[in-house]
Amino acid sequence: MRGAGTLAATLACLLLAGCSAGSTASGGTGKNALNIGLTAEPANFDFTKTEGAAISQALLNNVYENLVKLDQSGKIRPQLATSWTLSKDRETYTFHLVKNARFSNGAPFTAKDAAFSIGRVKSDWTIAQKAQMDVVDTARAVSPTELKVTLKRPSNDWLYRMTTRVGAMFSRTGVDKLATEPVGTGPYVVKKWNRGDSITLARRHDYWGRKPHFASVTLKYFKDPTAMNNALLTGTINVIGTMQSPDSLYRFANNPKYKVIEGTTNGEVVLSLNNGSGPLKNPKVRQAVRYAIDHKALMDTCWAGRGKLIGSMVPPTDPWYQNLTNAYPYNRGKARKLLEESGQAGRTLRLRLPTLPYATACGTVVKSQLEQAGFKVELDQLEFPAAWLTTVFKNADYDMSIIGHVEPRDMQAVFGSKTSYTRYDSPEFRALLKKADQGTQQEQITSMRAAARLLSKDAAADWLFLLPNLMVANKDITGLPVNTVSESLDLTGLGRS
Repeated sequence: MRGAGTLAATLACLLLAGCSAGSTASGGTGKNALNIGLTAEPANFDFTKTEGAAISQALLNNVYENLVKLDQSGKIRPQLATSWTLSKDRETYTFHLVKNARFSNGAPFTAKDAAFSIGRVKSDWTIAQKAQMDVVDTARAVSPTELKVTLKRPSNDWLYRMTTRVGAMFSRTGVDKLATEPVGTGPYVVKKWNRGDSITLARRHDYWGRKPHFASVTLKYFKDPTAMNNALLTGTINVIGTMQSPDSLYRFANNPKYKVIEGTTNGEVVLSLNNGSGPLKNPKVRQAVRYAIDHKALMDTCWAGRGKLIGSMVPPTDPWYQNLTNAYPYNRGKARKLLEESGQAGRTLRLRLPTLPYATACGTVVKSQLEQAGFKVELDQLEFPAAWLTTVFKNADYDMSIIGHVEPRDMQAVFGSKTSYTRYDSPEFRALLKKADQGTQQEQITSMRAAARLLSKDAAADWLFLLPNLMVANKDITGLPVNTVSESLDLTGLGRS
C-alpha cells in the first residue's frame, strides 16, 4: 500500500502479499526504491515446509525476525531479545525481549509467541532443519518479556541455529497461510508477488525498531545471467545480488558508475553423490569421481576462477575450517584404476542438474572430466526449485547432482541423516557431531574437524569450490555486505549516498 491507500489497494495487499489490515506499509519510487537482481525465486513463502534457501534469502531479517541474529563478522547479536543468560549447567537460556514489537497483523510480540514459535518447529515443521530444535526440552513464557528455554543437554550449536530460519518468530494468530501471507515482526511486508518475475517488499510505518532506508525493495529474478547484467546496465535494477556470470565482471569493474563487491560465502558448490543406491553406493566409484575432477581447471572454466577451493563441507569463516583440497588430488590414472576395481565400469551415471547458472556451467565440465577418466555420464536438467527439489532432494532419484548449499553450518543437515538426499549413513560421523555439540568449545572444533575429514575420506561428495560473494551495484548504494554469513539477504542496512 502507498500512503493511506484505498480499499482496492488494501484488498490487493491482503490477497497477493500477505500484509494485513493491522499493518501499514509504504511503497516507494526513485531514491526511496531499490531493485535487486537475484537468481533463485522461492516456490512459496513457507520455509517451515519448503526446502531451499530462496525463501529465507527474501524474508529472513526483512519480514521475519529472530531472537538473535548474526552480524557481518558472524557474531551472535540481539534482535528481538535484548539480552540473554545461560545457566551454569549450560542447559537453560533466559531471554529478555523487546517490549514494543508488533507483528504485521497488528498483534503484539510477546514471550508466548516466542515459546509458540520454538514449539512449532518440533510439531509442525517438515523440512530437514527442524531437527535442530530437537535438543529443546521446554520453552515457556515467564512474563510477556521473559522467555526461558531448557535444553535436554548442553548444546554448542543451538543458539547459533536460533539465528537461522528455525529461530524465526511467528505470530500465534498468523500462521494459517504462510505460503502466501507471511506475518512477521520485521521492517517489511510482502506487497506484491509477480510469480516468475519479482517480489516487492514495502516498509512498515509501524515497525518497532530502526526503519530501513528504502521504502520499497523489489527482488527481481533472472534465469539468464546476461539478462540480469543488462538490467543493471539499463537501470532496471540497482544491484546484482548474486553475480551469475563472473567472466562478465569486466563490463562493470572499470566503469565509474558501478561498484564491485567480492568476498566469501557459506555456499559450498557440492557435486552431490548418491551414497545409498546405484553405482555410487560403491565407495571406490565415489573415490574415483573425486580423483577424476581437476578442481582448479573446473573453477577457472565454469566460474572464471572466482571462488575458493576448500575440499570439504566447511567454509573458511567457520572455526573448524581446515584445508582438505589435497585429500583427493587430481589423478586421472588413479580414477581409472579405482573405477575398474569397483566392478562398476561401463555403468552410466546420471548427472541431474538444477537449472541454475553455476550448476549448468559446471555440469558440462564435470561430465567432460569424468568421461576422460573412463566414466559414462548422462546429463539432464531439472527445473529449479520445484522439479529438482522433488526429484533429487526429496526422492533421491539421481546418481550425481550439483547444488550450492548456502545454509550456514550445514554439514549435519546434508550428511547427518541417512534419509538426507545424499543418503550418507555413518554412525561414526553422527557420533562426532554429537560429541562436538556437547563438549567444550575446543572439543567442538576438534570433533567437527574430524567429522569433515571423515566425510572427505568416505568420498561422501565432492566439493567443487566455495561460491564467492560477487555483487555489482550502482556506486551510490551503501551497506552491501562483503561476506555472506547467513542465508538472509538482509536489506535493513542498505542505503543510498
